[in-house]
Amino acid sequence: MKMTCSMIFLPLSMMLLSAESQAAETEVRCNFTEKNYSLIPGDINKNVTILDLSFNQISLNVTDTTVLQMYFLLTELYLIENNVIILHNNTFGNLSNLQILNICRNSIHIIQQSAFAGLHKLKQLHLCQNKIIQLDPDMFVPLKNLVFLNLHDNLISTFDVPQLFHLESINLHGNPWNCSCGLFNLQTWLNTSSVMLENENITTCSNPDTLKNYRIKMVPHNAQCHSKFSSSITEDFHVYFKSISNLTFNYSSGNLTGNSGHGYLGKSWAFLVGVVVTVLTTSLIIFIAIKCPIWYNFLLSYNHHRLEEHEAEAYEDGVTGNPSSLFHIPDTHTEETTVIFEQLHSFEGDDDGFIEDKYIDTHELHEEN
Repeated sequence: MKMTCSMIFLPLSMMLLSAESQAAETEVRCNFTEKNYSLIPGDINKNVTILDLSFNQISLNVTDTTVLQMYFLLTELYLIENNVIILHNNTFGNLSNLQILNICRNSIHIIQQSAFAGLHKLKQLHLCQNKIIQLDPDMFVPLKNLVFLNLHDNLISTFDVPQLFHLESINLHGNPWNCSCGLFNLQTWLNTSSVMLENENITTCSNPDTLKNYRIKMVPHNAQCHSKFSSSITEDFHVYFKSISNLTFNYSSGNLTGNSGHGYLGKSWAFLVGVVVTVLTTSLIIFIAIKCPIWYNFLLSYNHHRLEEHEAEAYEDGVTGNPSSLFHIPDTHTEETTVIFEQLHSFEGDDDGFIEDKYIDTHELHEEN
């Protein structure tokens, strides 16, 4: 049994050594640093695996993106200190073997949502020392194997939790962090996940003034922040009104300046919708409060109707039988008494059975006869 195990072990060890030597043989390094290139050269060995283009004038424009797709065997790409300003969609779309991407010390301030599409094997992403203000967490979705994210020394003030399930380490220092309620999710994620925050002691708040120099992992948040971010944000009116109430609370406590900088960007329209709904609701309540008593009083006052002919005769008989009943009618119904009296006399006919018309001149009628 020992010989068998040793015989199995020897071939396995030889296979591992041969795989490592083969990987070393296929590793192709190309160094084009400080060449003053403005474009990525297209005559590089197509089998290159490690490409260093640092300290040039490359901007990663459309031409660079097209050339870059040819080097699909790349595992490491270095573009340190170039002239990159925008990372366009699908810039690295064909580099499915890339594991390290370093674009530090550029002037990047816009990263489109699909800029990292296709980088399924990427393990390290370095975006340090740029001019990034805001990052959409959805841009990290394709990076399913990312273990290290370097964002130090940018202009980021808030950062939504990225869906990076294999992330092990993140570097966030040197950013002007706004430690109001907008940072609560990030703080919770850093304290509850296994992700290590590098340079934790110098990753501190810049705003508001009351929390300046606090470490972002140790910021004391009030109860409003806990209630606001206890569940995921959904696009319904319940969350709209909660955000409005939180904004009002921050204003009353003097923290509106800190929130309005870069905290919770993109949610101002929710506040506007809440204001419009509140105004309309208030106006409707006032309208109902004014109009309802008028209609109510109108319905109560409309409690009389014109007597029919047989009702008038019956009532007249009752009055004749008990004439004193007319004097017991309350003063508040004098108008109704007058109407009834007129109706009774309007039904008094002559002996011939005709009803007297008050508008017929009797003197003129006698002259005609």
